[in-house]
Amino acid sequence: MSVHCPWLLLILGHEAILHSARRWIIDHPKTLFAWEGACIWIPCTYKMPAPSTPLDNVLLFQNYDFDNKTRDFKGTILYKKNIKTVPFSQQGRITFLGDTKNNCTLKMNPVYANDSGMLGLRLLSSTDRWMEHIRLNVSETPFQPYIQLPSEIRESQSVTLTCRLNFACFGYYIHLQWSLEKSEGTSITSSVDNIYTESKLTFEPQSTDHGKNVTCRVRNSTQVLSESTVQLDVKHTPKVVIEVNTTEVKEGNSVSMTCKVTSSNPAHRTMAWFKDGLPLPEREQTSKLILRAVTRDKSGRYQCKASNDVGQGESKEVALTVLFAPESSKVHIYHSPAQEGQSIELICVSPASPPATNYTWYHNRKEVPGKTQEKFHISNVSLGHAGNYSCLAENPLGHGWIDQEVELDVQYAPKSVTTVIQNPAPIREGDSVTLACRYNSSNPEVAYYMWSPEGSGNQLTPGVLRIQKVAWDTGFVTCAACNHWCSWSSSVNLNVHYAPRAVKILKVSPQSEIRAGHPVVLRCHFSGSYPTEVRFFWKKNGSLVQEGRDLSFSSVSPEDSGNYICMVSNSIGETLSQAWGLHVLYAPRRLRVSISPGASVMEGRKATLSCEGDANPPVSQYVWFDSSDRELHSSGQKLRLEPLRVQDSGSYRCQGSNLLGMGESPPSTLTVYYSPETIGKRAALGLGFCLAVCILTFWGMKIWKKWQRNQSQQGLQENSSGQSFFVRNKKARRTPLSEGPQTQGCHNPAMEDTVSYAILRFPESDTPSASDAEASATQGPPPNSDTVTYSVLKKRHAGDYENVTPSCPEDDSIHYSELVQFGAGKRPQAKEDVDYVTLKH
Repeated sequence: MSVHCPWLLLILGHEAILHSARRWIIDHPKTLFAWEGACIWIPCTYKMPAPSTPLDNVLLFQNYDFDNKTRDFKGTILYKKNIKTVPFSQQGRITFLGDTKNNCTLKMNPVYANDSGMLGLRLLSSTDRWMEHIRLNVSETPFQPYIQLPSEIRESQSVTLTCRLNFACFGYYIHLQWSLEKSEGTSITSSVDNIYTESKLTFEPQSTDHGKNVTCRVRNSTQVLSESTVQLDVKHTPKVVIEVNTTEVKEGNSVSMTCKVTSSNPAHRTMAWFKDGLPLPEREQTSKLILRAVTRDKSGRYQCKASNDVGQGESKEVALTVLFAPESSKVHIYHSPAQEGQSIELICVSPASPPATNYTWYHNRKEVPGKTQEKFHISNVSLGHAGNYSCLAENPLGHGWIDQEVELDVQYAPKSVTTVIQNPAPIREGDSVTLACRYNSSNPEVAYYMWSPEGSGNQLTPGVLRIQKVAWDTGFVTCAACNHWCSWSSSVNLNVHYAPRAVKILKVSPQSEIRAGHPVVLRCHFSGSYPTEVRFFWKKNGSLVQEGRDLSFSSVSPEDSGNYICMVSNSIGETLSQAWGLHVLYAPRRLRVSISPGASVMEGRKATLSCEGDANPPVSQYVWFDSSDRELHSSGQKLRLEPLRVQDSGSYRCQGSNLLGMGESPPSTLTVYYSPETIGKRAALGLGFCLAVCILTFWGMKIWKKWQRNQSQQGLQENSSGQSFFVRNKKARRTPLSEGPQTQGCHNPAMEDTVSYAILRFPESDTPSASDAEASATQGPPPNSDTVTYSVLKKRHAGDYENVTPSCPEDDSIHYSELVQFGAGKRPQAKEDVDYVTLKH
């Protein structure tokens, strides 16, 4: 047996571990309370062992037990449902409000007394199952709530009472009601640990609440179901009152007082008496206080105090009055010294008990009629109220006596204050003025003086003011004599005479800018003058123009422009205004053209033409024209010509314009003359032209004569030889002198443009002579040639004037003549007017 014991323990331990691993965790209230006819709310949560399938079925048993044979529970089944198919289902009185995850809440409505006992909640899944026990306690009638009190309740300290009922069911209305006011609302607490309904009452108890009953009632909508009552035990200080046989006693009689404690929790331990807040001697610290043969000093406020473990309680004060006749009287003045015109109050002070009911007032030892009160009020103090005052008090026990008199000092500001001018009249601007401040009487005496306007001068002595160089606008001056108060005099006008001030020129018309030809009115304005009789004068640029307030121009012209000054004068002096510039606007006028450096300028140089004139506002645009009225491309005030040419000679004019119009200048003439170089070139050109004409004329005559001679010779030849010739013009390129033979005949180098020609001699017969043969050999073609060139035209080179030979030969056209011989035979008669030489240049 001992051998198998360790193994048995091991097996049992393993089984216990397996059993705990398969255990369900379910939370719900252990015991639920209700009464017959109500309902039961069962809050419940569960947690299935893992691994496990979701919850399938829920059963609720009553009076159940376990059958060992069937290995299952049996008993009365109140509820059975498959929650997968029908969640949140109801069966009879039971409603399942849970789910397949973790909620197993149930509700039973209604419940009966025989439902008391143990309920079994059976939870089943496809893999696991569990039975949970729930105790139900159902009474036949509603049970009482429970009132929870704090451990100690003290007076005036906030406490909270809790009324709790171990029942709550949603859908079944109940309400907890307190018998005291100020109760809080009912709240329901529901959890898996407990479920109950409670209400709280918070208040500050007083001593009067000690011993009171507090009831908490359970109500539904129509009636009280149950209730519970507790008694308040309020700890508080003793409550004390004083009982006295009388509060008024004549001097010499006796008084008794009793200190009574009406309530104390716990009971009081000590007691004490106080008078006017101060404790009485120890021998008098009993519940009863006896005062024998009282004197007036026993009057006062009496108080009794008692103490316990909570604290000290005190009674209300009791005022004891000892009656006696008035004592000596004194007068108090509020406030003294008194100011004239203000109100004061005099009070008769005479200790008496009861207080004096009748008073007699005396002024300078004379009774003041009609004044029988303690207070003597003077609403408006005057000098007649000044003097000594006293009073006499009286009550039913007798009257007193006068102790001493009090003087009423009535003070007032200085009276009849005046300001006196000590200068002779009139006072001119810049004079020195002396003023004196005087008064009639004062209480107290005058201490100082003031002047208005402040700082207007220097105070030589108290009450005497000196104003150096009085200003023109110094009008009214006043002074004040002061003690505690100040009295001001009437204002005195210095009537300072001064020259006109703030003179200026105002433009009356026109309201806008001033243009030439418009009417203009200027007015002379000034701010003030004393004396007021004035005269007006106008000056232009320092010269007097006219007299009078207004300066008028019926048609203003540019010549009226200038600086104008207005002068205003009176018997004191004269004042000038600032210069006012009259600016007249007008269109350009008096335009003229000025030429720099002068009207005659040599060609090649430059000239500047300026358009000068008069305009306001200035000319904004210029236009220039030449002698043919052609507009020039220049818009400025100056026209610059550079370099000048002779063609620029002529007249010029300009136009100027501004916002008001346009003006034009008369023409000005500019003369451009030739330079010496140009004159020399032109003179040489003219001389050369004349010389060429003369040479051409000379050569023309010679050619004419030559032609006539040739004509005569041709006639002779025709007659002698019988041969006929005609002249044919032919154009050919001239051979340069260096390349071909020189022309025979005379050569005149000065006449390059003239004709060089050869003299032809025709043979008398068919056989030439020796001389003719020589001539032919040297001058002409062979005798048998039909064509003979007899004239050559040589063109002058273009550069010959400068004696410079061109760099390349010119392609000159040379016209020459050829004589064509027709042969032997009779020739036709030649016309005398046939040109046999043609010149082409």
